[in-house]
Amino acid sequence: MAEIVNTTTKVDTEEDTYTKDGTVDYKNNPANRNTTGTWKACPFILGNECCERLAYYGMSTNLVLYFKNNLHEHSATASRNVSNWQGTCYFTPLIGAFLADAYLGRYWTIAMFSIIYVMGMTLLTIAAAVPGLKPTCVSKEDCHPTGTGVAVTFLALYLVALGTGGIKPCVSSYGADQFDDADEEEKKHKSSFFNWFYFSINIGALIAASLLVWIQDNVGWGWGFGIPAVAMAVAVVSFFSGTRLYRNQKPGGSPLTRIFQVVVASWRKRRVRVPDDKSLLYETADTKSTIEGSRKLDHTKDFSFLDKAAMELQSDHAKGSINPWRLCTVTQVEELKSIIKLLPIWATGIIFSAVYSQMSSLFVLQGATMDVTINKFEIPPASLSIFDTLSVIFWVPVYDRAIVPLARKYTGHKSGLTQLQRMGVGLVISIFAMLSAGILEVVRLGIVKRNNYYDVKHIPMSVLWQVPQYFLIGCAEVFTFIGQLEFFYDQAPDSMRSLCSAVSLTTNAFGNYLSSLLVTIVTATSTKGGKPGWIPDNLNRGQLQNFFWLLSALSVVNFGVYLVVAKWYTYKRAVGTLR
Repeated sequence: MAEIVNTTTKVDTEEDTYTKDGTVDYKNNPANRNTTGTWKACPFILGNECCERLAYYGMSTNLVLYFKNNLHEHSATASRNVSNWQGTCYFTPLIGAFLADAYLGRYWTIAMFSIIYVMGMTLLTIAAAVPGLKPTCVSKEDCHPTGTGVAVTFLALYLVALGTGGIKPCVSSYGADQFDDADEEEKKHKSSFFNWFYFSINIGALIAASLLVWIQDNVGWGWGFGIPAVAMAVAVVSFFSGTRLYRNQKPGGSPLTRIFQVVVASWRKRRVRVPDDKSLLYETADTKSTIEGSRKLDHTKDFSFLDKAAMELQSDHAKGSINPWRLCTVTQVEELKSIIKLLPIWATGIIFSAVYSQMSSLFVLQGATMDVTINKFEIPPASLSIFDTLSVIFWVPVYDRAIVPLARKYTGHKSGLTQLQRMGVGLVISIFAMLSAGILEVVRLGIVKRNNYYDVKHIPMSVLWQVPQYFLIGCAEVFTFIGQLEFFYDQAPDSMRSLCSAVSLTTNAFGNYLSSLLVTIVTATSTKGGKPGWIPDNLNRGQLQNFFWLLSALSVVNFGVYLVVAKWYTYKRAVGTLR
């Protein structure tokens, strides 16, 4: 009897000592909950993200003016090139996410792609600083680039796009991995982590939009790109410094293979009738899932055709071992269902991302036509994005410390608002951001018309009138982008979290590509008959407000679709633990 008691006590002690979500430490041993993870590990991850975002925004915030002035590109071309590059930065995460979930794990994926990122930043600095490669400039806006310099610049930018592909989908998920999903106390902090993760992003963006943009405009692009390169090197050092404290999820094998197995198996059994009693569907008897690093998932009624893949027939055992291309577990089937259910929510994020992308393109071009001096101090137009950053820095603690507790009293939900409610609020706010930008442009063009300022470079209207549109977008970000981060992590199958984070990031890619496509279409249609069009080089002769009205209208329609999709969505139900 004493032996049984001792054995039970030992098991309880081990359960209390180690995490229950299957995470391991840097030596590949079960992660000790007392010495790894939680807020102990997060400062290194948050520090990495802060420096990496400083590097990214330090390079991208003012890029449209570098293309226009230093590489001598047309306004629409510069805007399109920035949108295409930023879009690629949000597509490459699919590559990094696949490698992280299937083979490398998040830690090594971040480490390897960070090196590529540093290489790209270094090459970009060389292209902007080394004679023979850098553009020859008579003045700020009269530069003559070399063909080789332009080629090296774009090579560097797309190396950065590849490098960021291994970091973006993994860092937020890796930070969330530091909190045990099977421990209610730790799980409470996960939502708060996403808020502070986004906060750290914007601290980096704040420095980029203020100090670095000023350096680029007043000191030079060599320093302007060189400092972000150093910041990226600091990000890598910060990440490696926390190695001993991290909890690591084991890669679960190719998620794409498992998805195709379910599709093939369900098609092969398309004539088989699914039983009413869903307990007859195939699932392993063990408490653990057969998928490494993943809990079992409870059966759901959606997409019942796919349940055919889990129908167990005598022929499935004909050769002794089970062929996964003929018979899949319920958990494997539910993984695919989870991905399919995420896609409509994902699609509604594209218009929001198109709105967000205006900060680095048309907002900057709009600001460049206004009075950029305050007490003889010249403000770079791209620096106005600092107000988006300040808005985020203001709203994150307000949301975390005030809105959540207040909303919790009325909703009873542990996070105050559900993830879907949170995202919906942000979509509404983004509509007002576009309306604000459009109204400002109407007022600006009114001043131009009344005073015949058509050929005046900076009209006497302060660029600070752009502050409301930047501030509203920052507020919308806190609701939609952070809600999206948490939603796609939480609702993803355990072994597909990097992939689902990458899928959520592709809304930014499609948003940028959509913005680029819209600019191309409206430029082609509005310039017919020799008209200057909506977005000419000289915006004083354009109709930029029409583009903002277009985005406003699309955002309203998008919100209507979102309400329908969100009402239909059912949240994931995980079963058991991994330890």
